[in-house]
Amino acid sequence: MNPYSDGISIAPYCGSPPTVESLAGRWNLDPVLLAALVGIAFLYVWLKPSHSRRAAWAFGIGWAITSLALISPLCALSVSLFTARVGQHMLLTLVAAPLVGLGLPAASRRMPGQELWATSAFAAALWVWHSPGPYDETFLSPLIYWMMHVTTLGAAILFWWTVLRAPADRLGLSIAVTLATGLQMALLGAVITWARVPLYWPHSVTPYEWGLTPLQDQQLGGALMWVPGGFIFLFAIVAPLALALRRGADRTPVSALRGA
Repeated sequence: MNPYSDGISIAPYCGSPPTVESLAGRWNLDPVLLAALVGIAFLYVWLKPSHSRRAAWAFGIGWAITSLALISPLCALSVSLFTARVGQHMLLTLVAAPLVGLGLPAASRRMPGQELWATSAFAAALWVWHSPGPYDETFLSPLIYWMMHVTTLGAAILFWWTVLRAPADRLGLSIAVTLATGLQMALLGAVITWARVPLYWPHSVTPYEWGLTPLQDQQLGGALMWVPGGFIFLFAIVAPLALALRRGADRTPVSALRGA
């Protein structure tokens, strides 16, 4: 069923589909959302989870990117374009979430299989909320819309906190699950990109306002998940590996002297 074509009135959380002319003024100033964002910032400052200034900056930048992704006109644009919704998700899960994860303190102990649990949760959130049925439901219910964002962003923060805060003895496993996550996201993007028909009825009409057919919009969104997302995961694999190798090289002369 397509509520747009059937004339059924629906009310997406981000409002009605914007026009090109109206987009710049479509900021989401939901007082509940603003209060929640401010409350999270105050809670972080009050708890002071880390004495590292670098960690505090990482959390602050991640919080700012999260806020912009949710209150900027990108929210309204995501009602019209699947590409915009994917872009919003990429900002939240691949940019904001790693920064927030770096801003949180490392755990003194880890649950058995934590890397696998975090990876599975993130993958499940991505595939469930980009499946046509659950995706469509987010346009019919603000509650489901926020379930999507909370579970996806929460799983992403858990994943990045787990792999980026990995102790040295679990670095190999963290790199392996990062590679697996990048591959499954690329697969999801490829499935969406190469689909022969539009999959998401909320975008069955609205992309025309932006010079795109529904299928072109869907293909662009899938490619955004596939290609830029792949580069981010590649960096997330190479950077810690290079750092570990550098640290190992720095320790080698000391070890050699001790051995002598």
